[in-house]
Amino acid sequence: MIIDTLQNAHLYFGLGAKFEKAFQYLAQTDFATVQKGKYEIEGQDIFAIVNEYDTVDATTEQMESHKKYIDVQYIVSGAELIGHDFLLQQAPSQAYDAEKDFMLWGETPAFFSKLEKGYFAIFFPTDLHMPNIRIAAPAAVKKVVIKISVN
Repeated sequence: MIIDTLQNAHLYFGLGAKFEKAFQYLAQTDFATVQKGKYEIEGQDIFAIVNEYDTVDATTEQMESHKKYIDVQYIVSGAELIGHDFLLQQAPSQAYDAEKDFMLWGETPAFFSKLEKGYFAIFFPTDLHMPNIRIAAPAAVKKVVIKISVN
């Protein structure tokens, strides 16, 4: 996993052309005018999901992971905590759904990081993550999740 600010995104271009394209999309898009929804960047290899929500309590959530896609989660506005851990020997609490590229994990995150406007986190298939967590009280967040295929 990687946590940084969008102004440092160029440091991660070495991860490959898909990452460079994803970060360019984040830097060049005015998300104040973009509605919630799914937006193709490069077909099903790279796409963005724009979402707006109120943060929730960590006790109601579980960590998740993916196999087909890497998440780049970017905060457009607001702030949230995101729980995370390494995928080691844990057993999933919900089996992998290949159609949704999603599985859940019942363990408590080992770490929580605060993400606010301008910050992003990259979660690889070996990273468990619990996004959308409130800091002190529920608060509005606008986030873009870019899905980058691992192939």
